Amino acid sequence: MTAAAALRIGAGLVTLATPASLHAIMETLTLEAMTVPLPETGAGTLGPSAQDAILGLAQAKSCLALGPGLGPAPETGELVRELARSSPIPTVIDADGLNHLAGASEVFKNRPADTVLTPHPGEMARLLGTTAAAVQCDRIACARDLATALNLHVVLKGARTLIAHPDGTVYINPTGNSGMASGGMGDVLTGALAGLIAQGIRSDLAARAAVYLHGAAADHLARSVGPWGYLAGEVMAALPGQLMTLFAEA
Repeated sequence: MTAAAALRIGAGLVTLATPASLHAIMETLTLEAMTVPLPETGAGTLGPSAQDAILGLAQAKSCLALGPGLGPAPETGELVRELARSSPIPTVIDADGLNHLAGASEVFKNRPADTVLTPHPGEMARLLGTTAAAVQCDRIACARDLATALNLHVVLKGARTLIAHPDGTVYINPTGNSGMASGGMGDVLTGALAGLIAQGIRSDLAARAAVYLHGAAADHLARSVGPWGYLAGEVMAALPGQLMTLFAEA
């Protein structure tokens, strides 16, 4: 879904890198995206053995989306932390990628490229070493503090998603609705954000635009289908129409 969302937002070429044992399945599921098999562990997970292959692929790419579907294996955490530290291209980190970075903020020091984190409140709590309830009590301060402390961009998802930047600026997104509280929505946002960065859009602008368009696509579905029950894949399919609307209003 992340790869497909990047294509839906306008990225010209997307490559999905996956454990070798899943490659044939992904070849069937993702007809428009390129697929690459990666070295895997005996359990079929990704670990440090995949690092060189991923960094090699990154040399010819414009953005790395890291996290969705990776799983909780400890060896996967080793890989995530090293990629967060050394990725030579802008990197968007979500889902299991964020969970593997809890308590490992040192990986963000002296990294060579922009990083965007896209946590929901629970993931944000793990990054900050606090509780989701505490995050929800002061969302703006939490997003700002993480962005400024680690010198990166933070998209704190939830009702009125926040986008915080390293200079302390925080934006509140006006789009989106409660029907988005279903599986896969975050994967679509990660792909949309990475897809905009891949087209040469600055990371801070891409973060704000992706969140806005993602929510606007869901608002369109809430009006046309109903307030609940629409799927993440349908939000993804609605992204081109929202891009057209945005350009028409510009």
